[in-house]
Amino acid sequence: MWYSFHKVSFNQLMVFFKDADYSWIVLGMVFGFLSHFSRAYRWLFVLEPLDYKIRLKNSLMAIFSGYLINYTIPRAGEIVRASIIANYEGVPFEKGFGTIVAERIADLIMMFTIMLITLFIQFDFIYGFLIEKLDPIKMIIVFISLGFLGFLLFMYLKKSHSKIALKIRAFVGGLVEGMFSIFKMEKKWAFIFHTLFIWVMYLLMFYVTSFAFKDLDNLPFGGVLVGFIVGGFSIAATNGGIGSYPLAIYAALSLFNIPEEPSIAFGWIMWTAQTLMVVVFGGLSFVYLPIYNRNRRLKSL
Repeated sequence: MWYSFHKVSFNQLMVFFKDADYSWIVLGMVFGFLSHFSRAYRWLFVLEPLDYKIRLKNSLMAIFSGYLINYTIPRAGEIVRASIIANYEGVPFEKGFGTIVAERIADLIMMFTIMLITLFIQFDFIYGFLIEKLDPIKMIIVFISLGFLGFLLFMYLKKSHSKIALKIRAFVGGLVEGMFSIFKMEKKWAFIFHTLFIWVMYLLMFYVTSFAFKDLDNLPFGGVLVGFIVGGFSIAATNGGIGSYPLAIYAALSLFNIPEEPSIAFGWIMWTAQTLMVVVFGGLSFVYLPIYNRNRRLKSL
């Protein structure tokens, strides 16, 4: 955060906040909420094969609570999410957490799909950038070396009987099994639809928010995709992208000759809008979860 404000002063940032078109920002927040709601609904399909039918309200509040906790410790939200469902819906923690891992595999596939689409759309630009910045011969040597090391590691893990190798094989096997279990569920097409819907909403959230800034009028759609991918990795690697998200957006948009100030300002406004939504709904979820489930238990008596 200090480095971000070192690049653009707080007063400069406030000018961009003041001049932004908030109708686009609000629309982006709506798309963001729809993605979270769809994620909550999608979770029901993954839990059904395990003979657990949880309530949509608990699923949604668990997800928002998990997102809020991610601002403290990266990826801790998944543990909280599984714990909430274990507490209020009786789903064993390990099973609930296993379904979350399966969901993350589907999300990872979607992220790589978007990366491939971006590579296809911006191939000339990305290829030219890599050629300009990197030595092609060195790149080839690095890829061959990594491939060879990967092959040696694969053969070691395949044949070794050490405890570490066995644990890694079991872990990877579980991930693969979890990934393919998605296609064995009764409502797999509904799951696939919601997965696509979630990521389309993510993209629209990012895309329409860029319309709030006149300085981003010349940003191509390929630039939007690059910014979306880089920003997503910054959120996954840190606690909610605090401070790092605006810098990641700046690094991505600078490749498309977007000035420093509007790039960082866009990153901050994008991050602030989505964080505000998570803080509000996540905080309300933490408060309302015990109340809702206490009232539900009283009605069942």
